[in-house]
Amino acid sequence: MLKILDKYIISKFLKTFFFTALIFSLIALVIDLSEKVNKFISKKIPLSEIFGEYYLNFIPWINSVLWPLFALIAVIFFTSRMAKNSEIISILNAGVSYKRILVPYMVAASVLFLFHLTANHFILPKGTKVLREFENKYLYLGNDQTQTSNIHFFIAEDSKVFIRYYNRRDTSASNFRLENFENGKIKSILKARTISYKEAPNIWTLRNYQTRIFDDKTERIIKGSTTLDTVLNIDPKDFIKYSNQKDMMSTKELMEFIASEKKKGVGATKKYEAEIHRRTSEPFTIILLTIIGVAIASRKVRGGVGLHIAIGVVLGAVYILLSKFAFTFAQGENVSTLLGMWIPNIIFTFVALYLVFKAQK
Repeated sequence: MLKILDKYIISKFLKTFFFTALIFSLIALVIDLSEKVNKFISKKIPLSEIFGEYYLNFIPWINSVLWPLFALIAVIFFTSRMAKNSEIISILNAGVSYKRILVPYMVAASVLFLFHLTANHFILPKGTKVLREFENKYLYLGNDQTQTSNIHFFIAEDSKVFIRYYNRRDTSASNFRLENFENGKIKSILKARTISYKEAPNIWTLRNYQTRIFDDKTERIIKGSTTLDTVLNIDPKDFIKYSNQKDMMSTKELMEFIASEKKKGVGATKKYEAEIHRRTSEPFTIILLTIIGVAIASRKVRGGVGLHIAIGVVLGAVYILLSKFAFTFAQGENVSTLLGMWIPNIIFTFVALYLVFKAQK
């Protein structure tokens, strides 16, 4: 059962948190609008798209990135004021242990953690997809990373495709080769001078093609007619990737994409795996930064709220820096993706334990 003290602290925490989020959201919106207003005007983007597609989804996205920092600032702000007014000392003198004081903080932080976790995996990706599609269409045309030459990938467990050149404009490719294997040995090779996408589902037209069939020690060459329509497990969208593509997928889509890419044997998937782990590790930081914030702000010091806020901002900046470093580190081959993404939380766990040990009790 929540006591009066618990309700008081939880109420203070959540009110200050959402007020902080509102203020930072307005600041972020104004700064972003001032930076992009010239592009919006020069490209004659309709206001309905700017505010209905871009900013409607920009605000939740920027909040999701900064929620751990908001939690830290909120905790430090209202706890420091409580310490300044001698409320923390009064609570301790009343016989309430320091661990007991942490309980309502953990309840509020857990609520925010669960909400952030759910949003990261199931809700935010839908809005972020609209946001990124707007950016790719109007703002950052260089995000398009279409594969155009020397493309290798598997379309089935024993079928490998090679394409020398791919033309996105008319969805055609030249120097196409399809290799089929059986028990690790090549059984046939289908070659075509050009192929072009005809219609769904994955129907392609082959031109100037021939098939080479390999038996034990013999080889047969079968030349086809001028054209052939056939079904290939290839879709034009397989050639198109964006640098921010991971942000445009739900967790389920990310897992399916990773499995598909591994099956095809194309490209690295670690940045997509890192994105899945980020969506879990980042919300957990709310709990750690809450503990750190209480440990810092519960002590009454000269300088009061200002000093505590300054310390909180520095710690928040360190966390963001470590998070960016961890995401890059997790994509390397020398460490597992899971461990790489949780490095900031591991470091901040030790920081939290040390500060709690040193906190005024």
